[in-house]
Amino acid sequence: MNYETTIRAEAADGVSTEYTGARTLSAPAIPRWLIVGGLGVFGLLLAVAAWFALAGGEPVAVDDDNSQAPSVTVVTPGTTTVGGEIEAPGTLAARRPMPVGVVGEGGQVLRVTVDAGDWVQRGQVLAVIDRSVQVQQAEAQSAQIEVARADANLAQANLDRALQLVARGFVSKADVDRLTATRDAAAARVKVAQAQLAEQRARNERLNIYAPATGYVLARNVEPGQTVGAGAAALFTIASGGEMEMLAQLSEEQLAKLSVGTMATIIPTGSDKQFSGQIWQIAPVIDATTRQGTARIALSFAPELRPGGFATARILSGNFTATVLPESAVLADSDGSYVYIVGDDNKVTRRAVKTGAVTAQGLAITEGLTGKERIVLKAGGFLNPGETVNPQPQKK
Repeated sequence: MNYETTIRAEAADGVSTEYTGARTLSAPAIPRWLIVGGLGVFGLLLAVAAWFALAGGEPVAVDDDNSQAPSVTVVTPGTTTVGGEIEAPGTLAARRPMPVGVVGEGGQVLRVTVDAGDWVQRGQVLAVIDRSVQVQQAEAQSAQIEVARADANLAQANLDRALQLVARGFVSKADVDRLTATRDAAAARVKVAQAQLAEQRARNERLNIYAPATGYVLARNVEPGQTVGAGAAALFTIASGGEMEMLAQLSEEQLAKLSVGTMATIIPTGSDKQFSGQIWQIAPVIDATTRQGTARIALSFAPELRPGGFATARILSGNFTATVLPESAVLADSDGSYVYIVGDDNKVTRRAVKTGAVTAQGLAITEGLTGKERIVLKAGGFLNPGETVNPQPQKK
């Protein structure tokens, strides 16, 4: 189909020209807004390309700078000379406990003069036992001495008279010998009676309970009115000189590092006080069941040291070189103690370690580290082996 169209153009000087002609309609006209939009997008692309060209670089990938990795504080601890210290549990006891019981025949207790917690002197009376019967026996024995002495005096007098009559021939030599024997036998009976009286008095003295040595009374197991006898349980227990000790339980490996004379610090359970002691004996045998031995640590008397109580011993065992880490860096689970190490690729790896003494600076690591590693200081419990991190040196 042919139609006529007129195109009117306006020159730059304002003079318009008009052209009229015929054309054939083949397609509809493109909207002006679509042409303008296309030109705008093309211009924007050209502007972006020009910006990168002027910047002289290329687009950077978002994940190439590890910006999404968690930041962790790391430390390179090195090695330190640590004073060796072994910590061991144990019980307190009297170093030389002395059970005190009935020495004599016993009887009814009349009076107890001391109680647990008292200091006593050697020879001091601890308890008095009834001796009324024994006193009468001693009186009777004393009377027997007088009887024997009277017989001895009579025999001596008879002998003296016989010796005066021998010269006159009234008494034979045989009679003198008989009278002399009678006199000697009477004198011997006097000595026997005296010895029996001394024995009775010694037995009576043994009825009382005496302190065998100066010390501290740990236990009193007798009361007035109680009947006691030989072979009964101990009535008192005394710590000789008040000396105490701790029986520290140690492994074979730990015992091998110790010697008699090594110093130790004792802390009783439930107390914040510390007491100085010294190892005076190391067990010559190891318990076959527990595989442990005992180190006996001598202690001076103190009211806080109660025999039978628990305590902790910190025993010096010499100096050694080790890596020392804060407790926050050392983790533990069913497999043992471990730390997280950051490698050159910023990935964390788990490494098993063996801990030693606890110092003021932290835990001594005796095995597993050289001290040159980058170790995660905190938040290791939130990491997993192989995870990428952003390590940050510890601030001084």
